[in-house]
Amino acid sequence: MTKPHNHPRRRPMAFGILCALLLSLIPLAPAAGQGVPEPRREQILNGLRILLVNRPGDPQVMLKLRIHSGAAFDIAGKEGLMALLTDALFDADSRRYVTEEIDGRYDVSTTYDSVTVTLAGRATDFGRLLELLRNAIINTQLTPELVNRVRDERIKAAHADAPTREALAERAVAARLFGVHPYGRPIVGSPESLARIEPADLMLTRERFLNPNNATLYISGAIDPMRVMRALRSSLGGWRKSDRIIPATFRQPEAPDLRTLLLDRAGAPEVTLRLAVRSLAEADRDRAALRVLAPIVSARWHAANPQLAGVKMTAYHDARREGGMFIMGASVAPASAAQVLESARKVLRDIAANGPSAAELDKARRLWLDAADNALTNSEANADAWLDGYTYDLASPNPAEIKRAVGALTPAEVQRVAARLFLNTPSAAVAVGEASKLREELARSGGVEVFGEAALKPEPAATPKPTPQSPALQLKRP
Repeated sequence: MTKPHNHPRRRPMAFGILCALLLSLIPLAPAAGQGVPEPRREQILNGLRILLVNRPGDPQVMLKLRIHSGAAFDIAGKEGLMALLTDALFDADSRRYVTEEIDGRYDVSTTYDSVTVTLAGRATDFGRLLELLRNAIINTQLTPELVNRVRDERIKAAHADAPTREALAERAVAARLFGVHPYGRPIVGSPESLARIEPADLMLTRERFLNPNNATLYISGAIDPMRVMRALRSSLGGWRKSDRIIPATFRQPEAPDLRTLLLDRAGAPEVTLRLAVRSLAEADRDRAALRVLAPIVSARWHAANPQLAGVKMTAYHDARREGGMFIMGASVAPASAAQVLESARKVLRDIAANGPSAAELDKARRLWLDAADNALTNSEANADAWLDGYTYDLASPNPAEIKRAVGALTPAEVQRVAARLFLNTPSAAVAVGEASKLREELARSGGVEVFGEAALKPEPAATPKPTPQSPALQLKRP
């Protein structure tokens, strides 16, 4: 029989009460109009990096822990393993305690490259939030009963989930582009892959990746950094570091199939299109150019299809550690599918050959910098930007560095990066819609493969029987 663990409220730790009392004594100062300051950087003996942002007057405190390994490390055939592990970090009692009893919030998210645990609440509840984080990470409950329950819940959700055409197209183009590489597998897995996961798989994953020297903790609010560091050493100092950090040693994917993959959705009034090429790793020296290439490509794609004014056509970059995706997407009438796909390919060829004008670059730069400035005034977005710097091993984790790099770009530099990405680069194309209306239309822009439809192989011609003549000589090898 599994021994139930105590509820955090009934078993408060001494350091938790002390932290709450100390934080409640910090004088409040007006915070209106203040931006997010650069965090103070610390590290405790087990290798855990700490980023502290003191925001006087902020009644809330936020703890955001980033594990710098994600679903890319799922065991082959057991996709969804890392996502399932994050489901097990907080049981129902802990979740209810955060949201109902201390009026806080929690969130756990998984990407291919990381896991992020967020806990937020009143500054006076800092100690309780820290205790919850400690229990989730250090005292993770992975009993067979718990694992079976969270696995069954996720399988049930996977069966009930009916993906939109957009989500289906995103998954399909990633699988088409990356094949068996981990980036081609779904982060959440499938009912079949989830059913193969055993408690031992979760324990091994937790042992390999949930370690302090593979993590960074960001804390912001009305905090006293010295007192918070004492609390962190007391609470998380016993978190055992790993002997080594598991590196990403994935085999590079094969070139994608150049045919357009057609996923049949009977009755769909529109076709959802995706065209994607493999892009640069987020730590690449040319990553700044990707920020402006997306809006430039999007604007040119719109201009190439004036008859589709008002239709959403977009281009964006999906950043990843080992190389992301540059994606173009639209939803159009079936009769326009081939033309829109072909115009997308032409836009990529043209930007690689000729580059952007100074006016195009200036407009794209302003758009991106304005969006970045707005995002970085938000405490949580600023935290994510700093944590991304450590996840992707950037030369400088400070998000101000990418802003400076974008501001210094020239049209020639953007063209060089566009040529690096798009010139003679195979692309993957996916269409989600009614196959009966799309098969011939898409064939105008190249080959088409209908998903799930076996290719019809011609029957081999019958070999005529030889006319009986004189007995054939039976030759034997010497």
